[in-house]
Amino acid sequence: MDAGTAARLERIGTDGTHVIVPMDHGITLGAVKGLVDIESTIDAVTRGGADAVLTQKGIAPRVHDNKNGAGYVVHLNASTSIGPDNNDKRLTGTVKEAVRAGADAVSFHINVGSTYEREQMEQLAEITDDADEYGMPVLAMAYARGPGVDEHDAESLGHAVRLAEEVGSDVVKTGYSGDAESFERVVESTRLPVVIAGGEPEGDRATLDAVRGAMDAGAAGVSMGRSIFQHDDPEAITRAVTSVVHDGLATEDALREAGLAVEA
Repeated sequence: MDAGTAARLERIGTDGTHVIVPMDHGITLGAVKGLVDIESTIDAVTRGGADAVLTQKGIAPRVHDNKNGAGYVVHLNASTSIGPDNNDKRLTGTVKEAVRAGADAVSFHINVGSTYEREQMEQLAEITDDADEYGMPVLAMAYARGPGVDEHDAESLGHAVRLAEEVGSDVVKTGYSGDAESFERVVESTRLPVVIAGGEPEGDRATLDAVRGAMDAGAAGVSMGRSIFQHDDPEAITRAVTSVVHDGLATEDALREAGLAVEA
C-alpha cells in the first residue's frame, strides 16, 4: 500500500477500526428523516465520534463545514427505490470527481449474486485501478444479494468480501450474518478490514448487539446509515456505536454511557 492510501485510510478510521456513517440514501430513498437538514446530522454524528461520513459527490458542499474534522467518503454508484430494480446500481461519479470533492476515500456498491454482478464487478475493478493512481482508498460495499441468495448466509457473505479483496479494494462492508460465530467465517475469508452494514433500524439494543457480535468475530467496525442518521438522537447513538467499536464496551455499558435507555 502506498503512503497516500495509508494516510487517507487513517483519516476514515481510528487505530485500524472504523465508524462510518453513510448518508448517500437521498438518491435511493429521497429526502427522508435525517437527510433534509443533512448539515445538522453530519455535525451530530461527527460530534458523537464518527470517523467519517459518506455521501454522493453533489452533497460535498454541505459536508465539509459540518464534519468537525472527520473523514469524508464519496460514493460512486446508486439506484432508486422507485425504479424497476434497486439492485441495479449505476455509476454516479468517478475517482477524479471524488478528489475534486475533497474525499479521503471512495466507495462502490456491488450485489454479489445479482443479475448485475458481472457489470458491477468490472466497474469495481476499474475503480480500484483508477484509485491507485490517486492514492485513494476504496471501500467496497459487497453484499450477497440476488435471486435465491440468503443475504445473511455466512458462506455467501464470505464470498462477497473475498471478491472485494480480489479486485483490489482496501476496506469491505457487508451484511451481518446474525451472530459472532458465523460472522467469524466472513472475517476469515479476507485480509481486508471488514465493517458491517446497519440495515433497517430495529432498536438501539439490536443495533449495538450486532456491532458487539461483529467486533467479537474480528470485524473492524461499521458503516451504518439509517440506524444512525434516522435516530431521534444521532449524536447519542453514534457515541454508543463508537464506544463499542473503539473502546470495546458491552451493549448495556455503551447504552448507559451514551445516555440511551437500557432496554429490557
